[in-house]
Amino acid sequence: MNKIKPNILLIYTGGTIGMIKDFESGALKAFDFKNLLDKIPELQLLDCNIDTISFESPIDSSDMNPEYWVQIANIIEENYNSFDGFVVLHGSDTMSYSASALSFMLENLVKPVVFTGSQLPIGDLRTDAKENLITSIQVASLLDRGKPVVQEVCLYFEYKLYRANRTSKINAEHFEAFASPNYHDLAVSGVHLKVNTDYLLKPNSRKPFKVHKNLDNNIALIKLFPGLSEQVLQNILNTPNLKAVILETYGSGNCTTQPWFTKLLETAINEGIHIVNVTQCAGGSVMMGHYEASNHLKDIGVISGKDITTEAAVCKLMYMLGQNISKKVFKTIYETPLRGEIS
Repeated sequence: MNKIKPNILLIYTGGTIGMIKDFESGALKAFDFKNLLDKIPELQLLDCNIDTISFESPIDSSDMNPEYWVQIANIIEENYNSFDGFVVLHGSDTMSYSASALSFMLENLVKPVVFTGSQLPIGDLRTDAKENLITSIQVASLLDRGKPVVQEVCLYFEYKLYRANRTSKINAEHFEAFASPNYHDLAVSGVHLKVNTDYLLKPNSRKPFKVHKNLDNNIALIKLFPGLSEQVLQNILNTPNLKAVILETYGSGNCTTQPWFTKLLETAINEGIHIVNVTQCAGGSVMMGHYEASNHLKDIGVISGKDITTEAAVCKLMYMLGQNISKKVFKTIYETPLRGEIS
């Protein structure tokens, strides 16, 4: 009896992974993904059928924005019923943002969406692209009793599979470019591909798959530093049409207790601007009220980002603002895990 092979859709948005060197000029250029099998014949050994789709004009991930996220979401939505899994090829610089955004945009997802990329182009002799791509496709193809093993948006890079909205890019030149400081690896690729099933999201498969395309980017991100001036903070908070602010605070959510600072934030909150507290530290969680230096934030109604990454905090805000959630319940919903982004 022939086993039915899973169908995987490869979506190329741009980035280093899809570059090859032009022999005449020596410059890097995107290659036609239709010829992928010629470049990586090993893909034919995988136990799945692979289809490819590419952005009309592949972009550098530094140019990534919410409109492109909607484009990726559209591709997945249009092909959702025809494929068992999706692999998104993306530049590594903003990959954690895009993958986090997609995790919120794709509600009740019961199929794998694996983001990957590389530090070196696919045509390079020492490239990390082949391993990242081959294993990402393998992860997207994993089935257990006919159902996908992975049912969430994740990110695969250098032998590790992470929950997408838990990742940050931590290194610009090592092959180990990403980390998930506050959540376990979902899988590790060694001699065997070891999936840590206990840590995977277990969505309700009875709920219908929904794609949210309304994102609101009227937000600001402020990293606190000793000496941040009242004038600068006031100018940011007075930005026309500003709807939310993420404050990157010290340690477990601490900041200055200067009266002007608290007053500016309180005024902004009273005017309907949501203020979210996330930590500057790579790992750990915001615990407002744990120290005196965060009690005043708790008292004025600042939202706790808990152990969320800055990347996921930004994308969760854009997603929630796009849902027109009322001010009354906004804080409660933000502090609740929607896609496993906070503990």
